[in-house]
Amino acid sequence: MNQYETAFGYERGDYERGDVVERRSRGEAPGRSVERPALICFSHLRWHFVFQRPQHLMTRFAATMRVFFHEEPVFGGTEEPVLERHAAQNGVVILVPRLPHGLDERAQTEAMRSLLDRFVAAERIAAPVLWYYTPMMRPFSAHLDARKVVYDCMDELSAFRGAPPALLDREKELLSAADVVFTGGYSLFEAKRHRHRNVHAFPSSVDVAHFRTARRPTADPSDQAAIGRPRIGHYAVLDERLDIDLVAGLADARPDWQLVLLGPVVKLDPAALPRRANIHYLGAKKYEELPAYLAGWDVAFMPFALNESTRFISPTKTPEYLAAGKPVVSTPIEDVVRMYGDPGIVRIARTVPEFVAAIAATLREADRRALRLERIDRLLAETSWDRTWARMAELAV
Repeated sequence: MNQYETAFGYERGDYERGDVVERRSRGEAPGRSVERPALICFSHLRWHFVFQRPQHLMTRFAATMRVFFHEEPVFGGTEEPVLERHAAQNGVVILVPRLPHGLDERAQTEAMRSLLDRFVAAERIAAPVLWYYTPMMRPFSAHLDARKVVYDCMDELSAFRGAPPALLDREKELLSAADVVFTGGYSLFEAKRHRHRNVHAFPSSVDVAHFRTARRPTADPSDQAAIGRPRIGHYAVLDERLDIDLVAGLADARPDWQLVLLGPVVKLDPAALPRRANIHYLGAKKYEELPAYLAGWDVAFMPFALNESTRFISPTKTPEYLAAGKPVVSTPIEDVVRMYGDPGIVRIARTVPEFVAAIAATLREADRRALRLERIDRLLAETSWDRTWARMAELAV
């Protein structure tokens, strides 16, 4: 596990869930003629960890461009730097530098720059779009002759537990070089808008057709089928953004309610998670599996802690829950309140008693759900990933 993986909590083996199609020493690959423009995406999130914003956008870009998703390095298993290539869906190619143990920061940067240069030359990539999710990858890629430099700031990474100390300085450098900056929400837009001349807010979007399947009768997944009702569900990366005291308090206050939590545990000691007979941790699930779990919930809840790591988030799961037809109760995350709470679509609660009252009221209103869904569908029609991608593409490509 390298310093970036340690900082953001992603395990070395995560990327290995993809199928290896090529492994070329030092990035060597046979030359080929180039017909489509190229986009190289630099991400702190591994492609196969959780399917979210980068995956939604890059799979859409891959329909018209050659898309390469460059992950952070992994260490060990090689005596010399190599660049591994893995196939993802819809034509995206995942690039993973594998470096020997023992390299200092300067040597790591030089090795990754060399791998990248050899890869770009071998693939005959000319003037690619450089798309960054992390400023920490700028040092080994800044020299490339880019058609456009894009910073898609989906989160305030400097506020996350274990963020690299150099991140803020690297972000200044990236902001100086970027042609356009996107933010993952409105609160983050307001924090960045004065730092760049061309900033645009693109809050979390949704694949409505995918999640709407949860509105139909669906067989419960085997690990959820035996759980009683009512079920109050949430899926997320379970990390410092989870309010574990709120989850424990809610479970204690209503032992007749079943709390279902899906997702990998990251940067938290699993032993620190509250354990109750009515709290069910079902682990990480594939994106394709989520609607089947959602279909079996009575209410979706978002027990986000109110701390620095959640100050600027715009949770993708909010519109996903709504597209699935589930009523939602959330802590007062600013972007959730602004987009869904103030219009009265999502109930907002802060304390355990407030959550109990909000969920109880939601359970009593099942007969009004059809009218509420009509309003939700009108709102979600404006927030599809297709529409978001098209608007971003106009600005970035």
